[in-house]
Amino acid sequence: MTAEKTVEEVAGGGSPGASDLETAGSLINENALLRKLDIRLLPAVGILYLLSFLDRSNVGNARIEGLLEDIDITANQYLTGLTLYFIGYVLFEIPCNIILKRTTPRLWLPTLTIVWGIVATLMGIVQNLSGFFASRFFLGVVWFIYFLLLYPFYPLPLDRAESGLFPGVVFYFSMWYRRRERQYRISLFFSAASLAGAFGGILAYGIGRMGGIVWANGWRWIFILEGILTVVVAAGAYAFIHNYPDTSKFLTDDERKFIHQRLAADSDATHDEKFTWAAVAEALKDPNCWLYGLGFHTMSLPLYTLSLFLPTIISNLGYSAATAQLLTVPPYAFAFVTTLAVAALSERLRQRAIFIGASALFAAIGYAILLSNTAPASRPGVSYAGVFFAAGGIYPATALVLSWPAVNVSGQTKRAVANAMQISVGNLGAVLGTQLYRADDGPRFVVGHALALAYLVANGAVVAVLGVRLRNENRRREGVADEIRNVGEVADWRGDADPRWRYEY
Repeated sequence: MTAEKTVEEVAGGGSPGASDLETAGSLINENALLRKLDIRLLPAVGILYLLSFLDRSNVGNARIEGLLEDIDITANQYLTGLTLYFIGYVLFEIPCNIILKRTTPRLWLPTLTIVWGIVATLMGIVQNLSGFFASRFFLGVVWFIYFLLLYPFYPLPLDRAESGLFPGVVFYFSMWYRRRERQYRISLFFSAASLAGAFGGILAYGIGRMGGIVWANGWRWIFILEGILTVVVAAGAYAFIHNYPDTSKFLTDDERKFIHQRLAADSDATHDEKFTWAAVAEALKDPNCWLYGLGFHTMSLPLYTLSLFLPTIISNLGYSAATAQLLTVPPYAFAFVTTLAVAALSERLRQRAIFIGASALFAAIGYAILLSNTAPASRPGVSYAGVFFAAGGIYPATALVLSWPAVNVSGQTKRAVANAMQISVGNLGAVLGTQLYRADDGPRFVVGHALALAYLVANGAVVAVLGVRLRNENRRREGVADEIRNVGEVADWRGDADPRWRYEY
């Protein structure tokens, strides 16, 4: 391993890291190694996220299969239950990623998903309003209780059941891939969310037909069977989730050395950084970190309202519950394609803000179509077309905005906190969104569609401001110092505050 150097030594040139990289590169095929990493890492974490998102959004499928009537709750009480879920999301994101550095992904990610799956399964046996509220609430806080009971004996991450999965994986990727390789991988990972929507519609259609087996309606089986699937797959994940390059057994010694040198060339991932509260404070004081959060905040409301209420929106167009479940599949499939396509273009052109803003405006067209259709039950095709625009823009914009701090924030602790800040600030939008689609607003849902439209337009403004801010900062720094190379060799690296660091915008 190359010895670390101080800032002054690296600034003076003569880095041996480049020659070492060339030597390792002569033995390792870089493209083949990247494919190997992708095959080993992406499917594993992608499946876990797909299952967690499926369990998160299947309450919308359960609603149109008789959930409200069977447990005797009103539509507004149902919305309150959705809101309770996000309370834990907002409260425990930042503590989760702070503690992440005290455990390992192989232990942390599957365990989070197992606990999540157990609680999601138990939602299938709720009998009344209290049970529904409790299940939604504990879906957010059960992991915190688990931590309080077990942490003195075994240091697991302070978190709620699912909140830490996405920011944790973003941080995880930063320890494997170079800066300019992360965005596309994060987008691939996030595309599991749109696949979850597609699979969720198909599964809900089939499982919903189990009505009459034990219970009159099939919504209970949606929670039970999908939750059990999550637990089973997550239990197997202990075998196929890998930690970090230094300890992963599927790599050779030469491959480990080469990965270390690749990361050292443009990021801090090879530093043995210790946790400090000063790094946490630095993230909290950085305006860019708050703008990343605001960028996701303006996407989270349309993202979660679409995933939670799409079955309701479609069923209000005059379709039966079974038909509505199936009709949710094509928009999500379209979103999966647009997410991958936009991420690939953004990565190739190295442009972030323009693709986020353009995708958000594409989704805004969808909500404009939904709002303009004054008779959705008479012209369901018009509204259904609007749903395609909405889904096709929301998912790629969200994927890109979530990957932005992983590319731009330097300093491992600061990056972990920035990722968690982004999710926490962002999901305040989701909290608001859970109250927008009220039963007496259908079938047009003017309030919900109008707020989603406004948020998407606001997202375009936020990413424009952030993009200009980052571009101007890069130009200012170009007059101060050249862009740094081999960041991993700098022992006293200051993170993205260093004038030689360059932002992606």
